[in-house]
Amino acid sequence: MHKKRTSRLQSLSALTLAGLTLAGALAAAGPAAAGRADVGSHRAGLEASGDTLGQEQYRPAFHYSPAKNWMNDPNGLVFHKGVYHLFYQHNPQGNTWGNMSWGHATSKDLVSWKEQPLAISTDMQEDVFSGSVVVDKDNSSGFGTAGNPPLVAIYTSAYKEASPHRGLQAQSLAYSLDEGRTWTKYSGNPVLNRNSANFRDPKVFWYSPPSGGGYWVMAAVEALDHKVLLYKSDNLKDWTALSQFGPANATGGLWECPDLFPLAVDGDTNNIKWVMVVNINPGGVAGGSAGQYFVGTFDGTTFTSETTKPADALPAGTPIAGFNDGTYNGWTVNNEPGNWKDGPFTGSPAAGSLPGQNPVSGFAGAGLVNSFNDGDWPLGSMSSPDFTVDSDYLNFLVGGGQHPRVSDKLDNTPPPGDLLFAGFEVPDGSTLAESGWTGTGDLAPSYQPATAGGDYYLGAKRINTFETGGAPGDDRQGTLTSPEFTVSRNFMSLLVGGGHRGPETGQTLEAQLLVDGDVVRKVAGDDAGQLNWKGWDVSEFAGRQARLRIVDQATGGWGHLTLDHVMLTDSAAVPRSDETTVNLVVDGQVVRSTTGSNSEVLDWASWNVSEFKGRKANIRIVDNNRFGWGHILADEFIASAQPARPRIIGYDWLDYGRDLYATVSFGNMPQDKRVVLGWMNNWDYANSIPTSPWRSAMSLPREVALTQTADGPRLTQKAVKQVDSLALKPNYQDKVGGSILPGTHPLPRQASGDVQRIDVTFNPGTALKSGITVLGNGTTSTVIGYDARTKELYVDRGNSGNTGFHPLFTSLDSAPVSVDAQGTITLRIYVDRSSVEVFTQDGLRSITDQVFPDAGATDVALFADGGTAHLKTLTVTPLRQSMFK
Repeated sequence: MHKKRTSRLQSLSALTLAGLTLAGALAAAGPAAAGRADVGSHRAGLEASGDTLGQEQYRPAFHYSPAKNWMNDPNGLVFHKGVYHLFYQHNPQGNTWGNMSWGHATSKDLVSWKEQPLAISTDMQEDVFSGSVVVDKDNSSGFGTAGNPPLVAIYTSAYKEASPHRGLQAQSLAYSLDEGRTWTKYSGNPVLNRNSANFRDPKVFWYSPPSGGGYWVMAAVEALDHKVLLYKSDNLKDWTALSQFGPANATGGLWECPDLFPLAVDGDTNNIKWVMVVNINPGGVAGGSAGQYFVGTFDGTTFTSETTKPADALPAGTPIAGFNDGTYNGWTVNNEPGNWKDGPFTGSPAAGSLPGQNPVSGFAGAGLVNSFNDGDWPLGSMSSPDFTVDSDYLNFLVGGGQHPRVSDKLDNTPPPGDLLFAGFEVPDGSTLAESGWTGTGDLAPSYQPATAGGDYYLGAKRINTFETGGAPGDDRQGTLTSPEFTVSRNFMSLLVGGGHRGPETGQTLEAQLLVDGDVVRKVAGDDAGQLNWKGWDVSEFAGRQARLRIVDQATGGWGHLTLDHVMLTDSAAVPRSDETTVNLVVDGQVVRSTTGSNSEVLDWASWNVSEFKGRKANIRIVDNNRFGWGHILADEFIASAQPARPRIIGYDWLDYGRDLYATVSFGNMPQDKRVVLGWMNNWDYANSIPTSPWRSAMSLPREVALTQTADGPRLTQKAVKQVDSLALKPNYQDKVGGSILPGTHPLPRQASGDVQRIDVTFNPGTALKSGITVLGNGTTSTVIGYDARTKELYVDRGNSGNTGFHPLFTSLDSAPVSVDAQGTITLRIYVDRSSVEVFTQDGLRSITDQVFPDAGATDVALFADGGTAHLKTLTVTPLRQSMFK
């Protein structure tokens, strides 16, 4: 389950903490039922407004998504009496995380799902986090009878303030005697309590030892400790410890949603291996959320991994800095003046974790740079002595926050220009009403300016639509309009914070520039408390009268704007760089920059610096961020002839994309098939994806198997056969193939579509990059290609359509892939309106990514770059819609 709630509280802002508290308060009010009647009324409302349920922009056609509201982890996946049951983390009251309950859907074919009434609800005592469901065939729990054995849900109780277990997470039971339609919480809950705040996500299965008999086994996680804990029970109520597994391999974030199951290697029942799935957030191979797995043995007590990677040695090369002698050895350190702990770097390296910090690992030797001294708050930088670049690569270890460099501006000083409206610094006791402002609703000028909320404002006062109206809050609405002013310079610059709303929400939240009553420019926040510089080129309106209007018609989280220091300037506003970075500086210019990945685990990064050979350079480490993950970790700078390989690449991943998380398998499957399902989203941006009235979808159900490779048995995945039963007659085929010349080559219109399966085989030839683009319109597209130099398959969504809703969404995700014996790459690609799932190398590699294409973007094209590739075969097959038919 989740929501990184307890992993980094020491680095969350006060506003974030307040939001989590508010979510808990809302949850305590108790959810409304989200049953079939609710779905039906929602359908009627959509049709009345012109949107048909199932046809909204970005709505998946053959992936499960709820009719409305938030969804995350799949829970309780079970097959029972011919019906597949999908339970899932659900907010029945809203479209962002909160009020955690179990939603429920059923299917007879894994592709056509029917949403059912809410299954297990949050209440005054607990939120209902992730877990599993078993068919208690022998009624070992006593909840049913021999003739009517129960379905039993084992879930995590996340206890609220009203509970005597407040602040803890423990395992609880609920049972159903009517095939999963209604559920009763067990009066003896919790059944397993470790007095831990991070013990969660139980996956339970029946284990039958070779000697006969059997018992229930639970796998659950201690999320912060990176451990999977195994327990046994005869009755699902009383549990005894078996063993622990971990930490191992990727530990850059919380361990969550474990699974443990056996598979026959290449179908040989005499060669059974066990697979341990451990989901992790953050710290995934592509950033943020992901799932890793281990292959090994399980003897009924202990899982023993055969795929845990050993610790690595330092890469060969010449050390530049190692921080192992207790000093910074000549580095210039600039700590924040006046900080009581001389933070963020102090005067010497750290030996590991600092007070209040989660465990730091992955560094080498006795010391490292760690800017968490005094927490995330203090700002500073440090620079190495100059050195001459004399190698092709500079390798180093990096961790900490994921805040990239965006500019040279590290302070908050305003640009030169003319300040409008006196920066809202009206005399005490007066309001904007006395300054000629007008407004409506909660934004009446008598409520402004505010003296609370936001960060990085200038002076004492600013506009804040949270602090307005009868009572503060995100649900305050109205408009606020300035008096007229003359546009006298080429640019308008202003500090902006707070939230934003996409068009799909039906809400407006923005600051607007009005000329002759028309909206000619607009700007909003980035769902952050920090105000930062933004602005517009207004040169075309020189000499004309204008007004500034703030429109807040938004409700819910981040439903407010904060503005300050509106200026007319001669040059464009430069945003402040709230970075946590390691930079290479040559001739006073930053030429390379790397950030952490919101992880306390350091991993190898490499810069190709061959173009700077013979030139003087230095390394600059910058911590310019006061808020969540506002620190940087660095160690072991080494000049090398070869790039260092990130450790994370060497681990075994379920998927190499950004959007497959909390993956677990169905229980009680016929013929011992193993089918897994994942949440198709990423916690980096999950609450911000531009879908409404629902948010999130599930991945395709995938059948997994083990196959022998040169490295040992590894998982393969393919979409279950029921997905391919949705196929219609192919609408485009090329069985002859031919050269793919440099450039992008659109396919005929019959190949276009946004709900389709594409099967393509090509030879990279002399091309450096080659492949196919989907969901295109001539300007934007999602690129699926092969990089012959790095031997990687990749999905590039940097120009895929709507990417601006969150700064961490844009990505290029890659997986190591080798050409086959014929020198070709074969891809099976499932395209479903707002996602691509790419399978290759007989299912050994997959990449799953959400994309949000422009309306009408359905073009498909082939491309080659840097040479000529060769198409072998291509088939494009439309797929029937299986959801909301």
